[in-house]
Amino acid sequence: MKNEKAFGLWSAVFLGIGSMVGAGIFVLLGEAGVIAGNLVWVSFIFGGIIALLSGYSLAKLATVYPSRGGLVEYLVQCYDEGVFSGSVSVLFYLSAMVAIAMVAKTFGVYSAQMFTGTSAPLIANSFAVGVLLIFMLINLAGSSIIAKSENIIVITKLTIIILFTIIAFFYINPKLLSLKDAPPAINIFSSIALTFFAYEGFRVITNTAEDMQDPGKLMLKSMTIAILLVMALYVAVTFAVFGNLPLPEIIKAKDYALAEAAKPAFGEKGFIIMSIAALISTASSINANLYAVTNVTYQMAVNGELPKVYERNVWHSTQGLVVSTVILIIFVLFFNLTQIAAIGSISILFIHALVHIGHLLKINETKASKILVSLAILGTALAIVLALHYTSKHLPLVGYYVAGGFILAFVIEIALRLITKRVVKKQSHTGLLEILEEKIKEA
Repeated sequence: MKNEKAFGLWSAVFLGIGSMVGAGIFVLLGEAGVIAGNLVWVSFIFGGIIALLSGYSLAKLATVYPSRGGLVEYLVQCYDEGVFSGSVSVLFYLSAMVAIAMVAKTFGVYSAQMFTGTSAPLIANSFAVGVLLIFMLINLAGSSIIAKSENIIVITKLTIIILFTIIAFFYINPKLLSLKDAPPAINIFSSIALTFFAYEGFRVITNTAEDMQDPGKLMLKSMTIAILLVMALYVAVTFAVFGNLPLPEIIKAKDYALAEAAKPAFGEKGFIIMSIAALISTASSINANLYAVTNVTYQMAVNGELPKVYERNVWHSTQGLVVSTVILIIFVLFFNLTQIAAIGSISILFIHALVHIGHLLKINETKASKILVSLAILGTALAIVLALHYTSKHLPLVGYYVAGGFILAFVIEIALRLITKRVVKKQSHTGLLEILEEKIKEA
């Protein structure tokens, strides 16, 4: 009897939306607005276009190399078995962990402010650790429960955000959106790095390839639908926020601009409601990305990149999820993630670029458009340059830190090879299916 797959078209779309519409829209909207002002909606469109190109490339790779390891498997397939692909895989894993920890921190701060009226580190970290443990249990329960829970979470938060946007449109002050008060056009491009990062969660959809009913038909379709829906949402929300709040107020409340923008229409209750939406969104992002990290650690363990402990089954998932959650808790409790998150985001952009460049080596197998893959490379490269330009103003040594991250990943890769005595192995399509079928049976 054929095993029923957990992800159909809309389950995959909801997972992608849940990953994208997380902390990004609640935090990055204000940060991007500081740069691009009331023209930030244009920046969100450009960021979405780059995401669509990148998503096309990843979807084509996912169709030919369906793997729960996502980008990790594509790196090995494109660059073969070796230290380079292994090092970039380790860097991707570390960057993804930092991103999740950052979202968990955001959840903790919002929770602390809502329930205690303070953002004291001890209280905020307690909430952050709590949400990580909750979603670890959800992910351990199995991918079908992940899909169902993600649907409920995404529908709930989207309902709140869409209702806010519709009602807020009736309170828009057209003068606030006037082009005469807009910043220089160059500022739009300077904020693309931030707006692209608000879409970055689309890659999570590729991790569903082995749990998807028909990846050949659904992967690219679900990727495109998810990104387009999120793009429309981001643009609409941007108009609602910048049409209700003067730019100085947005800059002042940049960390919670969306919640602040609800005040003109809803008063203080609006602020509370949007804060709740922020909690739901960050929780949804943690849920979706924990699923991806579980698959990444599993695939890296299968390939020999991590110790076998990451490969062992725990309930309906793998022990890699538990190990990853422990690392995340350490990050939350003992590290200041402000600078690390900036480095992690740029590192992920580099990884995307490397995957797309590697895709050109496999273009005959994937049957993808060489033009679109090349545009994905150029778009991602542009985002990298702009990210380095923007962050260098706040973190002058960011380039050296990113280079240091690559070196650290290389050192970890060499150490793991020496300690575990395992060599990275490319998983064939058929071989990987057999492995995963056995894992499903055992679970």
